[in-house]
Amino acid sequence: MTTITADLKKETKKVPVKGMMDNVMEQFNSAANHINLHPNIKKILSITNNEILVNFPVKMDNGDVEVFTGYRVQHNSALGPYKGGLRYHPTVDIDAARALAMWMTWKTSLAGLPYGGGKGGIKIDPSKYSESELERITRRFTYALADNIGPEHDIPAPDVNTSSQTMAWIADTYMSTRPPAERSANQHVVTGKPDGSGGLEGRDRATGYGVYLSIKFWAKKNNVNLKGKKYIVQGFGNVGYWASYFLEKDGALLVGVQDAYGSIKSANTIKVEDLFNYAKANKGSIVGFPYSEPVSKNDFFSLDCDICIPAALGNQITSENAPFIKAKLIAEGANGPTNVEGEKVLLERGIAIIPDILCNSGGVVGSYFEWLQNRNGEIWQLDEVMAKLDKKMQESFNKVYDYSKEEGIDMRTAAFCIAIKRIEKAYIQRGIFP
Repeated sequence: MTTITADLKKETKKVPVKGMMDNVMEQFNSAANHINLHPNIKKILSITNNEILVNFPVKMDNGDVEVFTGYRVQHNSALGPYKGGLRYHPTVDIDAARALAMWMTWKTSLAGLPYGGGKGGIKIDPSKYSESELERITRRFTYALADNIGPEHDIPAPDVNTSSQTMAWIADTYMSTRPPAERSANQHVVTGKPDGSGGLEGRDRATGYGVYLSIKFWAKKNNVNLKGKKYIVQGFGNVGYWASYFLEKDGALLVGVQDAYGSIKSANTIKVEDLFNYAKANKGSIVGFPYSEPVSKNDFFSLDCDICIPAALGNQITSENAPFIKAKLIAEGANGPTNVEGEKVLLERGIAIIPDILCNSGGVVGSYFEWLQNRNGEIWQLDEVMAKLDKKMQESFNKVYDYSKEEGIDMRTAAFCIAIKRIEKAYIQRGIFP
């Protein structure tokens, strides 16, 4: 058992919870046992391929030098290059990176993509640094990683507290270290870049749109009309905003939001665009939004709603708050937001969970489209991207939903089983070198 700070809040109280790696391994073992995974392949998939730790110095605006610690964990590449985000957050450590890299392996496999799983980031609170300092930190981190990343080896993407701007800095730094004749051929070293720098139209909304699609597909399977349904969102960054944006268009009502600064609720509805514009003008904070009232952190998940979207950080829904959740559906926009004990409580209470490796996979599918676009020297239009994303998400959702019904298991175990089976097949067909 490890002890982590209950994240999203500015509190010092510590809550003992299982580490993220404990959670992902328990999920993996449950699925592996269900499909009778070959013991040798289970050994391989239980560990990471590579773990990179770099300490690097950066000069600050005042002339002082700070040393930062960065990580990149590469879990498995049986299906293709490592793929996964980079996050800038104080909770980044090797254990979290291992768990997130493993989740990425299952996520890319489930989506049918030619990728393996990787994850990493820098242990840093980005709010304490200027933009010019963050640029230097990012560029120096990229240089420190060197050939541990590459367009056909390991392709990072945005994650918590990183953005298209971060990816543009990484791409430019990486390309600048290549021989002149090879620079343009390395543009796809990262995905999630700005539109004008090799990015994909629609990549910004891909993850949130995928969360919305997953909810829509679930609602259709269960004869639920989204119009008038109440939903709450934890995290109002890129994923939370876009999921809310599309749900609102279907007539669903946003009644509660929580971010790193606080929580709010409304008896009627919170207009998504109004909240987005307010937060933008309020240093990213939703606190004090008109037409809403504050909610204590501990009461947020117990708000009256039909759908709950945890779209912030891991280990947010636990055995402590799961008994009080009123939502009928949990749609995981974040990676690992529900721990194993919390999930058991939810399932016992008959609450459905669309697991992260399915629900938020729109981001990596969008990244795959961007990678292909760069690789082939093409430019895809927004409507084309959204249609392709819709089709891919529908295929994945149907596979998981149908398998869960056939096997009489929850959707997370079903998703893991499908993902692991695909990797197992690759090992059986290719064998183990030498």
